[in-house]
Amino acid sequence: MSRPLVATIDIAALRHNLAVARKCAPQSKILAIVKANAYGHGLARAVRGFSDADGLGLIEPDSAAELRELGWQKRIVLLEGFFDEADLQTIVEHRLDTVVHSEEQLRMLECMKVDMPIDVHLKMNSGMNRLGFVPAEYRAAWQRLRAISAVRHISFITHFANAEDADNPGMPPSEQVRRFYETTRGLEGERCLSNSAAELMRPEYAADWVRPGVMLYGATPADRSAASFDLLPAMTLMSEIIGIQHIAAGDAVGYGSRFIADGPMTIGVVACGYADGYPRHAPDGTPILVEGIRTRVVGRVSMDMITVDLTPIADAHVGSKVTLWGNGLPIDEVATAAGTVGYELMCAIMPRVRVIESDD
Repeated sequence: MSRPLVATIDIAALRHNLAVARKCAPQSKILAIVKANAYGHGLARAVRGFSDADGLGLIEPDSAAELRELGWQKRIVLLEGFFDEADLQTIVEHRLDTVVHSEEQLRMLECMKVDMPIDVHLKMNSGMNRLGFVPAEYRAAWQRLRAISAVRHISFITHFANAEDADNPGMPPSEQVRRFYETTRGLEGERCLSNSAAELMRPEYAADWVRPGVMLYGATPADRSAASFDLLPAMTLMSEIIGIQHIAAGDAVGYGSRFIADGPMTIGVVACGYADGYPRHAPDGTPILVEGIRTRVVGRVSMDMITVDLTPIADAHVGSKVTLWGNGLPIDEVATAAGTVGYELMCAIMPRVRVIESDD
């Protein structure tokens, strides 16, 4: 028998979450974000789950080529654009759209000799201060793109720093919207602003395109639960109890003896650890389900095992089913307890974890 740790990817949940995204922005086209191997869910599964999307977005040129090989014929956008001249050839060969966010990329495009035109999404740094041209430089970049014969259509794109936090003092989303529309006023082309947080929390910001990411996989960057937005978990990570220890008051559990029992306890050992993608920094008290009953992680997460409190589960035994996150236990809740975000947990699933699919 194989190790009893399995990640189940629910294709029907992917379809459902895409429909929720469509409902949030009914007048917009949807660019479903599939970077990082579709947030750990797999590109082939994303192609099936997001077949009704209007396009797919990611950052990896080789993965974009793989999407074409998987049969995706609609728009594909490289969200960080190209990194060298070889990527430009990939863009042409596989009919990809590219973001342009820097002077270096502009110069490469100006020097490029290609037989087929490409579509460009000009990135504005409207206040996040990562990639993009600041508003004062944006129109000049647009003029240069217009002068390049290989460039066909130019669209306009930016990214929110705090879409879920309208009153953020560092950069409120309303200010980014103001800068974006003031700078692009009068320019012909499609516009795209909204990520998952904006779709869920600021539907009024939806433009020609929206680009949902983590919401499509059943998690949310908002303070509210994913379920409150009618989102379904697309990944459920499950294992089993593989060992049981009965300990007394004063006994310690795990490396570093971080957890010390204050009374008699039953400890279960779960076949999952940080080498599988579970966060090593998860503290005592991180929620976990055993046979559907909520309990807690106790002791330090090790490479291959987690120790959990079985004291409240009278009939727990070797072979009892354990849910690490997914159906019955939101990934965002586990992530919050571990001081991280659901995105990281999804993307951290390691190759040795067996993956299966459901499509009910």
